[in-house]
Amino acid sequence: MNLRCILQAGVFASAAILSQLSSADTLDRIKKSQTVNIAYRESALPFSYLSDSKAPVGYTIDICKKMVDALKKELKLPQLKINFLPVTADNRIEALTSGKADMECGSTSNTADRRKVVDFTIPHFFSTLRMMVKTSSGIKNWTDLKGKKVVFTKGTSTDKFILERDKVRALNMKLVEGKDHSDSFNMLETNQVDAFAQDEALLFGLKAKAKDPSKLTIVGDPLASEAYAIMLPKGDAAFKKFIDAEMARQMTDGEITKLHEKWFTKPIQPNNMNLAWPMGALLKETIRFPSDKVN
Repeated sequence: MNLRCILQAGVFASAAILSQLSSADTLDRIKKSQTVNIAYRESALPFSYLSDSKAPVGYTIDICKKMVDALKKELKLPQLKINFLPVTADNRIEALTSGKADMECGSTSNTADRRKVVDFTIPHFFSTLRMMVKTSSGIKNWTDLKGKKVVFTKGTSTDKFILERDKVRALNMKLVEGKDHSDSFNMLETNQVDAFAQDEALLFGLKAKAKDPSKLTIVGDPLASEAYAIMLPKGDAAFKKFIDAEMARQMTDGEITKLHEKWFTKPIQPNNMNLAWPMGALLKETIRFPSDKVN
């Protein structure tokens, strides 16, 4: 076991202890405080990011706002407020395990390691791991990265898959950590690295924000499929049951389909960009048969 794996295991073990200590009744706490604490990402376009007016917006944000509307009815609290808490890929889990946030509404993938310390509701998106490079770089696939510098965002699951590919192909890649997606993207744009490895959904969003998107391209065979889902406190069965039921309702009532159209097939901030990304087969299947079970 290498040092990275040992450190990661220690982080998840500590988070598991914190999670058990903070697993009070979330619904009761929300009712008493009349506030829902929502952790969000500032640069995970189009899922969760800051608008031109610096307000949290996005596909996942809209889903979570509907969750809060459902809580208002369930708890008979029309005055229920949202407190938005900015988080990064590195500290988003701690926001849940420490009790600072009641849910995390960003672009977090449901993984086995994360399920040890947090719960997830039904997935609202599926993506695959690819990479963004300069169009002029000549890089087309992972084997072209031999000896190259590759950035990934700290706190994501990307490094696991990149390390596996590096070992299998003996590519001798030089891995660099970005503190958040904006930092990783900036490293690529300013030629500090040769490639930015990340879920393709986030890469397309970042590319669309670039000053000249034509100078960037997304390449590489998909390395893994990621199921994005809202993170919840570990072990709070009543809260998870409510959120799961509301997510299933949004799916069966066609609301998720409408939100997907809004954020992935129509102009959005900034600059009225259009990702032109139709709904994938996995999400269509999940909408037909909602389930929180992922591989």
